[in-house]
Amino acid sequence: MIFAEAHLRHLQIAPRKVRLVVDLIRGRKVAEARDILTFTLKRSGEPLLKLLQSVVANAEEKARQKKVRIDTDEMQITEIRVDPGRIVRSYQSAPRGRAVRIRHRHSHIHIVIAGEERKPTPAKKK
Repeated sequence: MIFAEAHLRHLQIAPRKVRLVVDLIRGRKVAEARDILTFTLKRSGEPLLKLLQSVVANAEEKARQKKVRIDTDEMQITEIRVDPGRIVRSYQSAPRGRAVRIRHRHSHIHIVIAGEERKPTPAKKK
């Protein structure tokens, strides 16, 4: 069984908004998740698609090092997690001479995919 993981840190989108898209792809196959992220209208769809491509590349490299064959489209997302990152605070002017604090939230995303190794097909004898 091949496992691969990737991280995306300091994404400048609030974790609550990213989790809406993450919940759509949790537990799905890579090909299915790629299609969902391609056509998702949410802003976090594009960074998640790049992260998915990164974890697939990590899986291919790991398989290449072990000298086994894998089908990355059939691999499944076993774990995907969105954690809160740092909060950058700034101020915006408000009526009557006041100031209002604005919190710019960041996200950390962790993804793990797993899949079976394919058995090599034996060469045909003539």
